[in-house]
Amino acid sequence: MDFAREGSDARTSAGPREVFDASSDAAAVLSGRGEVVGWTRGAEDLLGYPAPEIMGAGGARLLDMPEDPERVARIAERCRAGMGWNGLIFVRHRDGSRREVDLRVSAAFRMGADECFLVSARERRQPWTMGRSVLDGFLTRSPVGMAVVDLDLRYVWLNDTLERLGGVPREQRLGRRMSELLPGLQAEALEALMRKVLATGVPVTDYEYVGWSWADPHRQRAYSTSFFPLVQSGKSVSGVCYMVLDVTERWNARRLLTLVNEVGTSIGRTLDVMETAQELADFSVPRFADFVMVDLLEPVLSTEGHGAWLTDAGPAPARPAMRRAGLSSVREGCPEAVARVGDRVDFLPPSHDATLLIHGEPVLIPVLDPSDELWVAEEPERAASIREFGLHSLISVPMRARNTVLGLTTFLRSLNPVAFQPDDVLLARELVARAALCVDNARRYTREHAAAVTLQRSLLPQALTGGTALEVVSYYLPADPTGGVGGDWFDVIPLSGARMGLVVGDVVGHGLTAAATMGRLRTAVQTLADMELPPDELLAHLDDLVLRLSEERTDDEADQSTTALLGATCLYAVYDPVTLRCTMARAGHPPPVVVPPDGRFYFPELAPGPPLGLGGMGFESTEIELADNSLIGFYTDGLVEGDDRDMERGMSRLGDLLARQGRNLGTLCTSAVRRLVPVPQPDDIALLLARCHSLGADHVASWDVPSDPAAVADVRTGATRCVEAWGLGELAMTTELIVSELVTNAIRYAAPPIRLRLLRDSRLTCEVADAGRASPRLRHARSMDEGGRGLFLVAQLAHRWGARHTAEGKIIWAELEIP
Repeated sequence: MDFAREGSDARTSAGPREVFDASSDAAAVLSGRGEVVGWTRGAEDLLGYPAPEIMGAGGARLLDMPEDPERVARIAERCRAGMGWNGLIFVRHRDGSRREVDLRVSAAFRMGADECFLVSARERRQPWTMGRSVLDGFLTRSPVGMAVVDLDLRYVWLNDTLERLGGVPREQRLGRRMSELLPGLQAEALEALMRKVLATGVPVTDYEYVGWSWADPHRQRAYSTSFFPLVQSGKSVSGVCYMVLDVTERWNARRLLTLVNEVGTSIGRTLDVMETAQELADFSVPRFADFVMVDLLEPVLSTEGHGAWLTDAGPAPARPAMRRAGLSSVREGCPEAVARVGDRVDFLPPSHDATLLIHGEPVLIPVLDPSDELWVAEEPERAASIREFGLHSLISVPMRARNTVLGLTTFLRSLNPVAFQPDDVLLARELVARAALCVDNARRYTREHAAAVTLQRSLLPQALTGGTALEVVSYYLPADPTGGVGGDWFDVIPLSGARMGLVVGDVVGHGLTAAATMGRLRTAVQTLADMELPPDELLAHLDDLVLRLSEERTDDEADQSTTALLGATCLYAVYDPVTLRCTMARAGHPPPVVVPPDGRFYFPELAPGPPLGLGGMGFESTEIELADNSLIGFYTDGLVEGDDRDMERGMSRLGDLLARQGRNLGTLCTSAVRRLVPVPQPDDIALLLARCHSLGADHVASWDVPSDPAAVADVRTGATRCVEAWGLGELAMTTELIVSELVTNAIRYAAPPIRLRLLRDSRLTCEVADAGRASPRLRHARSMDEGGRGLFLVAQLAHRWGARHTAEGKIIWAELEIP
């Protein structure tokens, strides 16, 4: 036998081998005498001999084949010539088993004085072969649907799984195209992908689509399909193989996540309970249902508190009071609905048990039966609607959030022939849970905003009166609900001497804190105005008050629920109808607009006082003279800021609107606000208009009084005659007593000049002016005292009395009610 041929045959029979991969080989070193002089761990694993047992022994004992000395000699000769050898031989394992290995012998080399050979072996394992029966079983029973189509895209082979998925028998598929058999399964798109694979030879993997199956034609399913070309030995394409996997569960899970993500952006965009409920209904149609009803408990829609039905406590009534808050249908106009949005409803699904709302789980009725006794007896109108519009499946989910019962959402299907399944309940529950949180947020906000607006309106004047001196109207517009209530306020305060105090202010910030602070400031202004303080002094005292409020803190410094007052603006004016003069001062507030009878409006130049709460700066009063029937307007900045935030332009627009004096004052006020603020604004708005009238000479009488006690009688007589001339004879005696006491006190204790004035307005006012600075003090005289009862008598006879300081001195006044 030729040695080279033998080696070549051995390599051929051994099959392909990685030449440079010796990581798993067993290796040993043999001496020229055939003794083992080197033994590796791989050799021990292959043959089972540990190194101490085999070292020094002859290598021939490891062979399991007939001895062939000639062959061994020729192999050794070849290796000594520097060429090496490899081939297949049988070896004996230590346990006695026989194994076939691929053996390699290296060229001879020397280790010291000895000639050695490196021997390596790799166990030869027979390659696994698959029989035709195994292959057929795999293709036929694979959980993946498989098919082969020819160049004309006609079926030539398919497995059982695809036959089951499609619902079309194998005999009907073979020889026909997909578009001929399954026209509703995106057949054209799938065939286009097959043509692309035939043309390019590039596989298409994991193409997902939604369709149906003849096995279940009413249920939508999702499939993942891959296409690859079938290539023959000559590299020509003979057809396309495609594989189909039903991924409906994965698709449903992804669809659920998508809907849940979408519902977060589609529901709850407003803080309105009704709009939020309608958003839930609109979102669900037609994504999930064909007809949706959202019914909320009446206390949820109320702004007056929680109500008895909103919590788990207490027994549930048989029929809870609910109102339809949301309604949507695939049919225009929602003809299926028995009740409309806003109507009172008492719908509960069978078994019509109200405890469903508190303790119940969602109700699933896969197949509605309108002839059921419960429907006919309890819901006859709805039973008729079910029959008429083909409503065939229902899910009702109680709406709950934060341990609060809100209502009930009902989903129904009619045009969609697929009945609701248990998996759909999970989606319905998730949709309603997300919407319930939004509804509860809107309910809480609505209630709190209503409380804040109620508080704010209760702190504003409920009715304004300007007497005969002023004709006054006002308009208050709350801020956009998203901005919260503000702190704008206005007031008209009757003062002595037929004068009127006009005030408008704006507290910085929004919310209940701003509204409450506004009420405190309004009360403070009324108190300070009653003390007859001039405008600049009144604002100075008000500034001190705001500073004290700003310094207030809660006992717990960590509590951030109470915020300090940051500041406020205010404008205070006093109008005297006798002199037609108006004195005013401002604290960071825009000036009023004055429109004389000729219609040429202007803004008085007032000293620019700082906003309240800054401290350290004074305020100055400015006095202007008004023509009779002039119009003066007080406003807050929200009215004139506008979208362009240009105050001066807004003030000019306000002046132009108010210059149209021919209108009724109330109409003028309303139209001005609506023209300047056509849409809701983030700040509240206040406008106070006053048309000034003079107190004519026939309503005023005055006398200069000499500093002589004898003059009291003449003055008293003149006052009595004047009152009688005015037709107020019933007040003549009371007026005589008050004049006598006030004039006598002025002559006795004050400094000249002394002047008496009577004013006939809504009340009869008696004023005594003098140059003294000391204010009178009411005393309670003892029984033995002969004096000290004058002011006490005046206080008892008059409706009210008081004193105010002027630049020349002071005025003591008393008012009498006119019968």
